Amino acid sequence: MLTASPRTDIDLYTEAAIRSPYENYRLLRDLGPAVWLERNDVWAVARYRDVHAALQDPETFSSASGVALNDQTNERMRATTVSTDPPEHEQFRTLINRPLTPKALRAHQELFHRRADELVEKLLGAGTFDVVTDFAQVLPLSVVSDLLGWPVEGRSEFLSWSCAIFNLSGPMNERSIADLPALKAMQEYTREVIDSGRLRPGSCGADLLAAAEAERIDKNQIPSLIGAYLAPSIDTTVAMLSSALWLLGRDPSLWQAIRRDHSLIPNALNEVMRYESPVRGYTRLVTREYELDGTTLPAGSRVFLLLGAANRDERRWAEPDVFDIRRPDAKHHIAFGHGIHSCIGQGLVRLEGTALFTALAKRVRRIEVGEPTWGVNNVVRSLASLPVALHN
Repeated sequence: MLTASPRTDIDLYTEAAIRSPYENYRLLRDLGPAVWLERNDVWAVARYRDVHAALQDPETFSSASGVALNDQTNERMRATTVSTDPPEHEQFRTLINRPLTPKALRAHQELFHRRADELVEKLLGAGTFDVVTDFAQVLPLSVVSDLLGWPVEGRSEFLSWSCAIFNLSGPMNERSIADLPALKAMQEYTREVIDSGRLRPGSCGADLLAAAEAERIDKNQIPSLIGAYLAPSIDTTVAMLSSALWLLGRDPSLWQAIRRDHSLIPNALNEVMRYESPVRGYTRLVTREYELDGTTLPAGSRVFLLLGAANRDERRWAEPDVFDIRRPDAKHHIAFGHGIHSCIGQGLVRLEGTALFTALAKRVRRIEVGEPTWGVNNVVRSLASLPVALHN
């Protein structure tokens, strides 16, 4: 069956392919609706229509056996919001979701805007700074730590843990193997924090502990649940904020448009998510034989749903390789996924982004950016560094 179907020896996990993914994505889309990746032993689905449809069909494209491209991580991350199907999925999502509902997030708006104003004020007097460490990481780290109820002394490891979780969601290559100790350390430290009673009352972490004490979940599941919450809440937000400042800084006309009309900010952030999708994709297990425009996906096979490729699909988007903050359908990107597994923290990401870019639009006349350096991670597409100076 494989010999009669599109196949390629493209390796999506080389350093070059990670830093510059879009030509490979185009090749995969052109080869067919589903393409067998010989180097990675997985079907790649790269066209928007097909990825979107798969995300809406969790019965056929199941998450219950994990969404990583290796068995070790899928076993470690069992029974989390990302690695379950209904009805178990709804149970975990409800537990995690309480502090992330629109009503709950509205209560934080004033705080987020105040922190954003303070950060922009600081950066205006800083001269040249790095977009990742000095801008994009600041708000997500403090916000996620507070929502989790995490003790102050344990927050310094969040970035390395989050990076490890995403690396380990790809194949078990050198990057994944190197990050196994970080994942183990996260799980061990989380158990210690839980057992010592150091989670802030009323926090998301405390809610999970209460659910375990009420025997609604197994206490041993809490480290993996926190990991599944932590990684997308930090790394994807950092990736989006970094890319946004780079994209708006490299085209002064776009930044001037936003300065004149702050209502453009939400759509501009959607376009950032479409144009530079922070997560390249996750896998699913096909539960039944599935026909995809002439290509048969066998029951029991694993498929890689390429969100980043779908968001640049010329079959769906007009001029997909153009960054357009006024794109009328930018909100239809699937960078946050879609369906029951859509990113639970997307409201938080939008709130943080809106606060920061509103603060910038009020104070910053010009964004000066240098040359970007892209990071190398199995799953996350994010800048590693970019020199920036703000001018008022």
